Amino acid sequence: MSHPSHQLLFAMSILAAAALLAAPASAQTAAYPTKPVRIVVGFSAGGPTDVVARAFADFASRSLGQPFVVDNKPGANTILAAEAVASAPADGYTLLVGATNHAMIPALYSARVKFDAVRSFAPICTVAVSPTVLVVGPAMQTPTLAAFLQQVKAKPGQRTYATPGTGSSGHFASEQFTRLTGTTMNHIPYKGAAQAVTDLVGGQVDSSFATLGSVLPQVQSGKLTALAVASPQRSALLPKVPTFEEAGVKGYSADAWYGLLAPAGTPPAIVAALEKAAQAFAQAPATVDKLRGLGMDARSVCGTSFGTQLQREVQSYSRIARELDLKTE
Repeated sequence: MSHPSHQLLFAMSILAAAALLAAPASAQTAAYPTKPVRIVVGFSAGGPTDVVARAFADFASRSLGQPFVVDNKPGANTILAAEAVASAPADGYTLLVGATNHAMIPALYSARVKFDAVRSFAPICTVAVSPTVLVVGPAMQTPTLAAFLQQVKAKPGQRTYATPGTGSSGHFASEQFTRLTGTTMNHIPYKGAAQAVTDLVGGQVDSSFATLGSVLPQVQSGKLTALAVASPQRSALLPKVPTFEEAGVKGYSADAWYGLLAPAGTPPAIVAALEKAAQAFAQAPATVDKLRGLGMDARSVCGTSFGTQLQREVQSYSRIARELDLKTE
């Protein structure tokens, strides 16, 4: 009569042992984070990357129950911030909120960096994009991308485009466009986006491949004309402006992304927790509204997809830098 009870006891002991074996892993997952998390940003406070980082930090603090604290570490075109995270313990307590220029580091500074822009990091998710938009000012009154291309091809190397500086995301976006379309234009670099936009509005330069956030007020007021956005789909902020694909330039994409990275080797359970938080942040209505006010769209590309995108961009920017013989100090 005792035989069934022996079987029951044996089964219960097996289940108890299995539960004990599983406990450390599940406890580790459930425990993160148990202390404040530092989010390093390679720009000064107030810029778009910083604003995105602070919005995510606030959201993650509330959803994960520990403070997420932004640490601004500007300098050397974000190299100092990336280096600080790449060399930090891979425990999920030091993270990087980076932007598109992270993928440009190998193209411009490979001789001086002590980390690999791809392999030194665990990609979590992008959380926002600021589409690159081709805008023209009063010096080049072309209503469509087709008309713009017609004028550029009619005067090879004479039409000008403004950028925030040599080696900037705008510079790379412009060079990608000219290579894809077989055109040549004259690059006018500035020391920042504000002066470039001022001269574009004033008619000193013809065009600019700019992040949408940097030119949105001028487009909305009619001082600049947006011809196309370099995104897979139209921007909700400029619903009447076609994508480059729709306007006839196939395969051109130049979104400026903002995303979360951790040191390489961060435990998968912690990466998964951060990925879940990043996706929830990008989907939150409050995030969507806040980012739209900055000329950005909330969008999350996570894990291996984000890693693949990063690798592809590094290769593309490095190739363009070699072709242009870009030198940096």
